Amino acid sequence: MTAVRHDPEGLYEVLSALDRPCYIVSSGGRPGATHHPPAPGSGTTLLAAVGPLSPQGIGSAEFRRRHGVRYAYMAGAMAGGIASVELVAALARTGHLASFGSAGLPEDRIDQALGHLAGEFGATGRPFACNLLHNPLAPAMEKACVDACLRHGVRCLEASAFVQLTPDLVRYRVVGLRRDPATGVQAEHRLIAKVSHPHIAELFLRPAPHEIVADLTARGLVSAEQAELARSVPMADDITAEADSGGHTDRRPLAILLPALIQLRDRIAHERPHPHGTPVRIGAAGGIGTPHAVAAAFALGADYVVTGSVNQATTEAGTSPGVKRLLAQAGLADCTMAPAADMFEQGVQVQVLARGTLFPGNAARLYRLYRDYASLDDLPPDERRTLQERILRSPLEQVMDECTAYLKAHQPDQLPRAERDPKYRMALVFRWYLAMASRWATSGQTDRSGDWQVWCGPAMGAFNAWTAGSVLAAPERRQVATIAEHLLRGAAFHSRVSQLRLAGVRLPASCAEYRLPSPSPADPGVGGEGGRPRHKAPEPIPVIPTAL
Repeated sequence: MTAVRHDPEGLYEVLSALDRPCYIVSSGGRPGATHHPPAPGSGTTLLAAVGPLSPQGIGSAEFRRRHGVRYAYMAGAMAGGIASVELVAALARTGHLASFGSAGLPEDRIDQALGHLAGEFGATGRPFACNLLHNPLAPAMEKACVDACLRHGVRCLEASAFVQLTPDLVRYRVVGLRRDPATGVQAEHRLIAKVSHPHIAELFLRPAPHEIVADLTARGLVSAEQAELARSVPMADDITAEADSGGHTDRRPLAILLPALIQLRDRIAHERPHPHGTPVRIGAAGGIGTPHAVAAAFALGADYVVTGSVNQATTEAGTSPGVKRLLAQAGLADCTMAPAADMFEQGVQVQVLARGTLFPGNAARLYRLYRDYASLDDLPPDERRTLQERILRSPLEQVMDECTAYLKAHQPDQLPRAERDPKYRMALVFRWYLAMASRWATSGQTDRSGDWQVWCGPAMGAFNAWTAGSVLAAPERRQVATIAEHLLRGAAFHSRVSQLRLAGVRLPASCAEYRLPSPSPADPGVGGEGGRPRHKAPEPIPVIPTAL
């Protein structure tokens, strides 16, 4: 029988053994912890107890089964390939789900990336996802991404920024439907929708719109049987509640948004029971950067969690070392909102890093000019000079020529508008800067480092505060699977601490916080159970067949 531990180190040791129960007892008037309940007549009084809680045990078991993963954890997509092939692969090998950041990439790069992932994981069954970003200005890009996913047999799609359901999104979902003798319908294509408003969530909680499915059927893109099955299947398997995050965000508090989506899900599930008997799962994203945040999301009812900003700072992320160093210095208040490139004219904003870059101020200045003037020719001489010399660093005519060449290659239907509408030409020039600013950042173009656009939410600052002084403080030690491991292990630890607090137990502060390993020259940066150092990377997990 394990002796009662009364010292703070012993308390922490018992608490951090997540695969064993923890009993808080009083012995001789002193509180302590042990893995075994006190024996009758031993003079030891039981104060509270918590059962085992491993990282694999938190969150939805159905999420893990459906996606064939070990953990109810997902790394969301970051556009421009920042959520890279290497990042997706590293998490797939260790039992986590990750979404490739296809948004903004040319068709050949998307095709190459999905081909690589399908080649490595298609035969083994290890899961991965591809992001599909809604682009109302360029629907052909949505079609190309869906075509690539179907061509390479991608079984999971993460849909983000959708304000309405589009034919290609519906096509991906419906062509994966099959009749199943046991359940009636089987969805081979899994869909995870990232939303920040209940109205949009409802679109994904209900079956695909009949008129879109009918049009796809008439064009021979889906079969009559698939169209019939689509009537009983919700559009999404999972819906991620996106709170205050990096990039596009409505900055909604997770504690308000997540329960609202869960209530909506439950109401619709009561009206229309899911054919498989399991309702759509609701996950949490935005502000997920510490074990406390992960534990809080699960306590709010999340079935799974989705990380974002913190993954951008990892060694596998497809962005430059300079950006990763900037992110490693970010604090809680070092984010701000700036105009978005894709919906500039509508005044839509994205959340970006404010520290170490002039981009937010420059972008805001461009939007003020667009709002206040009818054309580039109307700009005052001093504004025109500042624009060309300090922000664009190119003559306006040269930038406009590049914009025209882009339209010819990708959106030729917009050329007539560019020729006749001076306000639209001004928007094109300003959007050129906004788009290039993110490319300069990912490529690490040092002569434009003052213009880097780095999508970032407050989770990054919280993560830096949590990892300060630990092995994860240095950018070169931040492996994406290691971060996922510590976030989940820490969340399980803090969930046990919270259960004890609810039972009235007050633990010493020194043993109530999950500990990361300290840096050392011999430690490659991978932590082990209870935060103790481990001197080799985790072995790849056995293959878990993806449940269809």
